[in-house]
Amino acid sequence: MGTEVRVPTLGESVSEATVATWFKKPGDRVAADEMLCELETDKVTVEVHAPVAGRLVEIVAPEGTTVAVSALLAQIGAAEAGDEPAPEKTHAGAEAKAGAGESKMIDVMVPALGESVSEATVSTWFKKPGDTVAQDEMLCELETDKVSVEVPAPAAGVLAEILVTEGTTVAAGSKLALISSDGQGVAAAPEAETPKKTEVAPAQEPAPKKDVEDAPSARKAMAEAGLSPDAVQGTGRDGRIMKDDVARAVAGASQAAAPAPQPALPRQPVPADDAAREERVKMTRLRQTIARRLKEAQNTAAMLTTYNEVDMSGVMGLRNEYKDTFEKKHGTKMGFMSFFVKACCHALKEVPEVNAEIDGTDIVYKNYVHMGVAVGTPSGLVVPVVRDADQMGFAQIEKKIAELGLRARDGKLSMAEMQGGSFTISNGGVYGSLMSSPILTPPQSGILGMHKIQERPVVEKGQIVIRPMMYLALSYDHRIVDGKGAVTFLVRVKEALEDPRRLLLDL
Repeated sequence: MGTEVRVPTLGESVSEATVATWFKKPGDRVAADEMLCELETDKVTVEVHAPVAGRLVEIVAPEGTTVAVSALLAQIGAAEAGDEPAPEKTHAGAEAKAGAGESKMIDVMVPALGESVSEATVSTWFKKPGDTVAQDEMLCELETDKVSVEVPAPAAGVLAEILVTEGTTVAAGSKLALISSDGQGVAAAPEAETPKKTEVAPAQEPAPKKDVEDAPSARKAMAEAGLSPDAVQGTGRDGRIMKDDVARAVAGASQAAAPAPQPALPRQPVPADDAAREERVKMTRLRQTIARRLKEAQNTAAMLTTYNEVDMSGVMGLRNEYKDTFEKKHGTKMGFMSFFVKACCHALKEVPEVNAEIDGTDIVYKNYVHMGVAVGTPSGLVVPVVRDADQMGFAQIEKKIAELGLRARDGKLSMAEMQGGSFTISNGGVYGSLMSSPILTPPQSGILGMHKIQERPVVEKGQIVIRPMMYLALSYDHRIVDGKGAVTFLVRVKEALEDPRRLLLDL
């Protein structure tokens, strides 16, 4: 029986690819992890590596074939007697002979980073080459767009070599380091490498293109754009033109034809005394992602905010009366968030468009409530999700929020715990905010902003009385939620909080 080579996972929303280039032919000897072919999707080029060493018996999907995820690409058979062994990929200082045998090296790989996350940045190495490590001891920390990911040692031994330095961007499944199981073949700790400055070479005539066949999708794209291959710089193997190269050439031509944009305003000169007191820090990937997504929300959604205020006397009275009994029975404190989550779930049943999203020309209504709860962390704001909050009781909600909040502050949230929210609650009141307009979390259509509880004089039955009041703000996507629906939603939340009995009676 041979070993099958199949199409790997191509990423979220990508279901098929085109076989661009085969680097081996039937009968060729291949090493484990040696690149066999390249696939081209609408977004990226994907390399396919040999899962085992052996001989390439058959290519099932030739170049130009469109294949789906998990489709069969080729078959690898066992090496035949007398075959020259294929050279294994090695790294300097990573292998050492111990008598007649070789030091056993164990790869440290980038773990799975979660749905829709394909790369991370190596933020910190906690060990250096030559250090002894225990199995499952933390070696380094990776930073993705959303969370920090710890990389533990897959086995005990000695850290032989670090292949990827701090600050480097790595893909899921990449090799980070090598561990020697017997302590041999250990490379000396390398000096900290400084990025080499790119020297600007003088303008040269383009080198003549080698006689290689361009990717089928690239040829089609060039024909549609009316581009000559000479006008496109190929980045594939041996200068092969890929589909991305054509897209860049088309974009470059469009920019050249368009009027020059106004240059960005330069940073104003800073006096030397002030410059010495400034500190420049590179934005973390999390902060960059927050900035990008918030700007996308402003650019995409027709965002509008409506306000109301709620008298918190009912909730506060109920909480004060039962908080001790509640904690004794359920082992968790009774907070305000469970009331707000239940009130929002109640209101979303009446105004389902606030719990929906736009997908192209369709509206997707959610028959569930996955409640996002915004949590501030030292790295920035994250939004863990309480799944099926509409099916949970007060105690379950409080326990889940407490658990997610603690994991968020420690940077331990998984990708799955921050995806799939259908509505969000943000509590700026914990920081003292009296009123604000929360910003949507795409593709959600609504977010409720809670604020500081403050005693204010209000008129009640013709009398001025002091009540603990809170301003509420609902930001919503006006493309899907009308003003009437937004106001109705906020009024229902207000009614449920001012008289919590309505939640019990589903009124």
